[in-house]
Parts: sequence; C-alpha cells; structure tokens
Amino acid sequence: MAENDNQPREYDAVLGGQSEIPLGAAVLGGILGVKTRLASPIVEVRIAALKDALKYGEAGLDLILEAWHNESIMEVKWAAFSLLQDRYEPKVKQNLDKFFPSFNFDVITVNAKGEEISRRPHSARFFTEDLGDGVVLEMVSIPGGTFQMGGTVDNWEQPVHQVTVKPFFMGKYPITQEQWQAVKGNNLSYFKGGKRPVENVSQQNAIKFCAKLSQKTGKNYRLPSEAEWEYACRAGTTTPFHFGETITPDLVNYKGNYPYASAPKGLYRQQTTPVGSFPPNAFGLYDMHGNVWEWCSDRWHDNYNGAPTDGSAWETGRSKERVQRGGSWNDYAVGCRSAVRYWGALGGRDWLVGFRVAVS
Repeated sequence: MAENDNQPREYDAVLGGQSEIPLGAAVLGGILGVKTRLASPIVEVRIAALKDALKYGEAGLDLILEAWHNESIMEVKWAAFSLLQDRYEPKVKQNLDKFFPSFNFDVITVNAKGEEISRRPHSARFFTEDLGDGVVLEMVSIPGGTFQMGGTVDNWEQPVHQVTVKPFFMGKYPITQEQWQAVKGNNLSYFKGGKRPVENVSQQNAIKFCAKLSQKTGKNYRLPSEAEWEYACRAGTTTPFHFGETITPDLVNYKGNYPYASAPKGLYRQQTTPVGSFPPNAFGLYDMHGNVWEWCSDRWHDNYNGAPTDGSAWETGRSKERVQRGGSWNDYAVGCRSAVRYWGALGGRDWLVGFRVAVS
C-alpha cells in the first residue's frame, strides 16, 4: 500500500461507467473488475463486488458461490448467501440444499371471527447448531425487505414508519430450556420442561447466553433489534397478527377468555407450552405471538419519534429499560399483536419473559 495518501491504493478500483471516479483510481469493468475488488482487504468493497457479480451470469454466480464457500469473513460469507438464497439455477439450488436445507409448512390465515380462510404451503431455509447431548438450535433465513413498523392501538406503537431490514437469521423458536441448559448449565425457568421456552431470564441473562453461544459456535449471536423482531413476526403481513385479523387458542397460547375482534372466547392454559405447538408464520417462525414475551436489544422509548429506519437497534437514550415483544400466555389477545411493545428492567426477571436469538 502506498504511504502517500494522494496516491491510488489497491482497493481504489471502481467499475467503469460510474459518474464519479476517485482521483487516481484504477478503472476496472466487467468480471475482471469484480474479481479484483473481491481481493480487497475492505469488507464493504468485497460485498459491493458480490452484488455486481450478478450482472455477469454464470461467471458471476461462480464467484458468489466461491465466496460463500471459502470466505473467512462472516459478513462477506452471509452477503454471498443472501444473494443466492432466492435464485433457482440448478447449481445454486444444489449448494443451498446441501448447506441450508429447507423445511415445509402451512401458513394459516383467519378472518375476524377466527375462522380459517386460507392455508398455503410454504418453505424456508435454515441451518442448525449442535449444542451437544442431542440438543440443536435451528436458525431460519429471514430475507431482507421494507415494511411499515408500528400500529394505531397504542401511542407506544406510533408513529407508523417505514423501515428497511437487511437479511439475517432468527431462531425458529424461542430459546428452550434444554438449549439454555446446554449452553449455560442451569435452568432458571418456573414452568419446567426441556421443550418449553426458557423464561424468568433478564435481558442481561439473555445477552450473556448470546455471548457464550457465540464463543461456542464462532458466529456472532445476539438479540434481535425491535425492528427485526416486528419485521420477522409480520412476515409480509399488515394485519394485527400474522395469522390475520385475530387469533384463537388453537393458534396461539394466550389468555383465551379475552379474545380480539369477533373471535369467540377460548382456552386459557395458564402456563407456557412447548415451542412449535402452534402453526408458524410465512417465514417459518413459531410462537411469535404469545407463549412468552421476547427480549430485544433496544433501549425503551415511549414512541417511535427518532427511531432508526435501517433495522438496527435503538441504543441511544437515557432509559434503563429494554424492549420486549410478542405477548405471553398470560396476556389478552390484544397484547399479542405484531405491533405490541412493552418494556422491562435490564436486570428484571419474570416468568412471562424469554427470548430468541439472531445472527447476521
């Protein structure tokens, strides 16, 4: 690398045809330019090169596949995956099926009375982490996209605003007690059961779990941001619930004798249920409504004025409280909507509150 800052550096190469070219930069076009930038030490340059590789057909796909298999930098590796996951070329599909298999499920939609009006087959890609002793963690691929975040029922949900979320992976289920036990070696939950969600854990406990899981797997596990959580919960829907206009106890574990919209009263179980007991949303995520509240990484704010719009966590502010999402087994149906948000003390523990993990 040149010592003089005014001289071109190896990663100053840009694609030909750009309107603004840095002074002294080497101009490269075509697949050669992509290959050159993929050798850059700058992560952002390599990710941009991968995106440009799609312009060059099979040769570009080969470069993206190579990056996915051989990259040592996780950000670049996942960027390559995000570009491949929605493609259908035979060699791409073969690679994806090998490393990120898909699972199939039905997506159910109900009307305001809680009556099923549609059932559609879906699939989602995932990977697993072996936590030992036969315990695995399943992480589902969440595609990036833009959505309207928030709602109109409560001032805490306003103003409704547009947010763009990058692709990431999210736990198929809330972290279970057996997963917690495998990583942390204890069980703090009130309602015992290996397949039940872990609860009675503070956000501090959850962050420590993520740190230990990251150390165990070599990936950067974390709590989802509030925006990521709502985006993942909605899974492309704009209705109060990802199920549609309401929920029933056949679909969600909540205080069923307090329904929403025109749904009838139903069962109140008065405890958590094993994860995956109810149908998933269109992203393949289970228990996004009810069962346990889930910690997010954001500080609490009383509204969305000034909230990030890029899907990142809102980490500024004076509040010592942290965000919880999703409702629980002890909440009315209205408290389990996609837009509902609540707060808890950083070190607070409650038998209504658990969490799920994300990795990007």
